[in-house]
Amino acid sequence: MDILVIGDSCVDKFVYGDIERICPEAPVPVFRPTHSTQNQGMASNVAKNLESLGATVDIVTNKEEIVKIRYIDDKSGQMVMRLDENDDCERIVIDDTGSHLYFTEYDAIIISDYNKGFLHTDDIEKYVKFAKCPIFLDSKKILGSWCRDIDYIKINETERKLSENFKSEKLIITKGGKGCEYKGKMYPVDNKVKISNVSGAGDTFVAGLVYKFVLCKDIEKSIIFANKCASKVVQERGVTTI
Repeated sequence: MDILVIGDSCVDKFVYGDIERICPEAPVPVFRPTHSTQNQGMASNVAKNLESLGATVDIVTNKEEIVKIRYIDDKSGQMVMRLDENDDCERIVIDDTGSHLYFTEYDAIIISDYNKGFLHTDDIEKYVKFAKCPIFLDSKKILGSWCRDIDYIKINETERKLSENFKSEKLIITKGGKGCEYKGKMYPVDNKVKISNVSGAGDTFVAGLVYKFVLCKDIEKSIIFANKCASKVVQERGVTTI
């Protein structure tokens, strides 16, 4: 199974520490860091999840290092602040032939667009034009005519509200602990799962969705599998792979 992932990547860093008092100068907690972890996030996290499931993955992503730093109270697991560094990246350069992308070699393409500047809507339309396999889109952009030819579009509830004027039966709408919706049908998840952290869960969902779809070509079975994958990673601290 060969899958191409295209999109913006970052470094996800988690700084854990103790909070034992409130700052005397302002009503904010005093955070004392004790340890930290980091891993590749966004599009790179999608790729890592696919690899952990057994797929062979190529990735086209930004060279600039975007860093998301989350400060976590070690005792409660509660995030108290997120700091984003270098939040923009240069636009990808795509030639008019698309020959350098070797699209015919892939079983599926995932466009993981975090809207950091790497992909413009024109770029995504070019990828759709040259593709010879199913394309899945996970985008933070407002949806429009530029993505109508994409096979499946994964968005969350907040993103759906921003794109409420976009009508399509291709939408797979994730709804957190309620599961997800596709063509008006709900696909629930186990509500007994203890959620530790939701960071990266959407990446895991889309990775599981595409992996299963390549195997069975059944989108409903793929959604059920993706729900199970996302339900596992939200029980772990930090951004993890399935």
